[in-house]
Amino acid sequence: MPNTADKTDTASAISFVPPSAMTLPRYAGVASFMRAPHLSIENPVLSEVDIAMVGVPWDGGTTNRPGARHGPRQLRDLSTMIRPKHPVTSQNPFEDRNIADLGDAPVNPADIMDTLESVTGFIAKLKSKGITPLSAGGDHLLSYPILKALAADGPLGMVHFDAHTDLFDSYFNGFKYTHGTPFRRAIEDGYLDPKRVVQIGIRGTMYDGEDVEWGLAQGVRIIRMEEVIDRGIDDVMAEARDIVGMDKTYVSFDIDSVDPAFAPGTGTPEIGGFTSREAQKMIRLLAGLNLVGADLVEVSPPFDPSGGTAWLGISLMYELLCVLAGSNATRNPNRKSG
Repeated sequence: MPNTADKTDTASAISFVPPSAMTLPRYAGVASFMRAPHLSIENPVLSEVDIAMVGVPWDGGTTNRPGARHGPRQLRDLSTMIRPKHPVTSQNPFEDRNIADLGDAPVNPADIMDTLESVTGFIAKLKSKGITPLSAGGDHLLSYPILKALAADGPLGMVHFDAHTDLFDSYFNGFKYTHGTPFRRAIEDGYLDPKRVVQIGIRGTMYDGEDVEWGLAQGVRIIRMEEVIDRGIDDVMAEARDIVGMDKTYVSFDIDSVDPAFAPGTGTPEIGGFTSREAQKMIRLLAGLNLVGADLVEVSPPFDPSGGTAWLGISLMYELLCVLAGSNATRNPNRKSG
């Protein structure tokens, strides 16, 4: 049984245990991520929160097929299907940590730079309160302001699952901030240590390869899908763990790393990707790392109105949540002991 002293704030009577579908039907109530309590960032009970699930409903960095701005809402809706107990490890992240949905970060659909600044400020508030963010996008540019906030104390390592490197320099006559440039900017600005960055699942046709060449020159480990197939997931993930070590690490999962047969609802699909089962396994193999945050991005509901891509996305967010909840780094130092 969970420790009720840890799970409930006596002044606000907020329970951190999601309601059971045996008592409140999945289709009932206001949708929040995995039916966790929905709290304002100004709520005094935030001092008790360990992990915050946050939406970033914005796709201002998209250069071709938009729609990921609608991802967080559909992910929340589908997340009511998530049950709390992990089927393999028997872990219940909601017993391990106090977890809440803190709503959406402020965004400006008409101004990229204003959005980047606003998202950084929002995540910085969470960091100052000792809260670990698990963010749902939105396009992949959102990782840049999140990393900016989390790396205030020094550069982070990163495990990055994607079909694309997102290491491009610029688009459209020198514009530096798109969903294809976040990790180049983060490395240049000192938020990521390139020698502790590993990218897994890279594939698809290319413009000229400059993004790959630049990344390799900085020390980024780029593991193409063909190498994953040849070596196997266990071997690749063992190398990824060695690369990031036990220093602070961020996880970024682009849904287009999964094959479009499983995840068609994304802006830049590439054939030959991971299966849904392989994606689950890779995330589970992150257990025990020193994780300071994670995101899942590029779910675009207009390209999959059935919700299948969002269901896969929220299922992988649950896997990320379990990994985060198992990390010692995600216990809020401000939280009262129970």
